Amino acid sequence: MFTFRLDTHSGVPPYLQLVQQVRQAVLLGFLQPGDRLPLIREVVEDLAINPNTVAKAYRQLEQENLAAGRPGQGTFVTEQQSAPMSASTYTSLRRGLTTWLRRAYAAGLDEQAVNALIASVHQQTRNEDVA
Repeated sequence: MFTFRLDTHSGVPPYLQLVQQVRQAVLLGFLQPGDRLPLIREVVEDLAINPNTVAKAYRQLEQENLAAGRPGQGTFVTEQQSAPMSASTYTSLRRGLTTWLRRAYAAGLDEQAVNALIASVHQQTRNEDVA
């Protein structure tokens, strides 16, 4: 069963953290079409947050067509247009990223520097792909 977690130090609003976690889980294939998201009351109990926060996240997911509510049943992941990443691709990319992160931290980069470098390379790569 899918469970949420919150990072109280991230500066990202809790409802957006929930939305991002569902997006990522769908992209990586951890959540499949038809999977039920935890009920609002379950998330409230697990994370000790306001029910309106969870409801806001679920509304956002519905607006993005990532999930759909079914009265009396819960909220479910919808069919996606793009296929999720295969397990072997995920494993390979994760292994490569882990190796890279270890090298970056060993070189003295902190979390902010790592994130800045990733964002910079991501932007540059995206711009090159467009050109």
